[in-house]
Amino acid sequence: MDIKQLFINSAGRLRSGWRLLVFLLIYIAILFVLGTAARILYAVALRVIPGVQLGGLGSYLANLFFRVILLVAALGAGFFCTRWLEGLPWRALGLSAHAGWLRDLLVGSVAGILSLALATAIAFAGGGVSFTFNMRGKIVPVITTLLASAVLFLIAALAEEALFRGYPLQTFARARLVLFGVLLTSFGFVAIHLQNPNLSEGLPYLNIFLAGIWLAVAYLRTRSLWFPLGVHTGWNFALGSLFGLPVSGINDLAPYPVLRGTDLGPAWLTGGSFGIEGGLACTIALIISTIIIWRLRLVGPTTEMSILTSQENPVTRSAEP
Repeated sequence: MDIKQLFINSAGRLRSGWRLLVFLLIYIAILFVLGTAARILYAVALRVIPGVQLGGLGSYLANLFFRVILLVAALGAGFFCTRWLEGLPWRALGLSAHAGWLRDLLVGSVAGILSLALATAIAFAGGGVSFTFNMRGKIVPVITTLLASAVLFLIAALAEEALFRGYPLQTFARARLVLFGVLLTSFGFVAIHLQNPNLSEGLPYLNIFLAGIWLAVAYLRTRSLWFPLGVHTGWNFALGSLFGLPVSGINDLAPYPVLRGTDLGPAWLTGGSFGIEGGLACTIALIISTIIIWRLRLVGPTTEMSILTSQENPVTRSAEP
């Protein structure tokens, strides 16, 4: 084999595996630069404002800022690789205001909320969770939580979608390696959750992997990030802000939810301290939701997004970003 063929495919482009490697290197470099800058700014703030704390609002803003850094790194690396490695415009990433983008986002959000509600209903029917109404005397805190958590969950979901269902999955789709891309990005999705609190072996790992496939299917259904973004955000928002359950093991993302969920066990059904995402109720809901999303007729790809994500060297309307 010609050594050139190890790097360049028949379409004259850098092979998709090498493109992914370039993406990851740029992503890490941007994270390093932005993370270093953030630490310097925080150190300066400690000197300028003695006693500054990260509790309460400060903790929320720090968490939000961290998610924004992840988002900027993923989109920055994705745009660089899309534009300079493949000669495609920004809209190829699937975050432009293409026809139907708002519908995709809204339908996705409803699908995510209903999917989580299904998982919760299964656990509730099995006697695994109970709920108490949390708004009595707490209307202002609950409304504040709903608004603040919606922003946080949206940014966090967009950062993860840009990192996995963004350029990495898209470049494999153009290389006609969709199944490989789905599996690889789903394993990556598991990897970034390994440090989450209360994560145990078994079903939590399987469910996170299934969630990666679920969200990849949502992307492939529209070839745009708006639909999986809505699905992802709706699920997390319902989980933490509506039902008051841990979000991937984290308990403090929505301090005053509409309902306050209590885990009654068994852990194999409800996920225990990791939350419902670690139990069989979630496994069943994700499988059902994945099938429904794949067959959903309310959403679909535009002609241009299909072209931009289905072949090497797609013909675009113009070369502008």
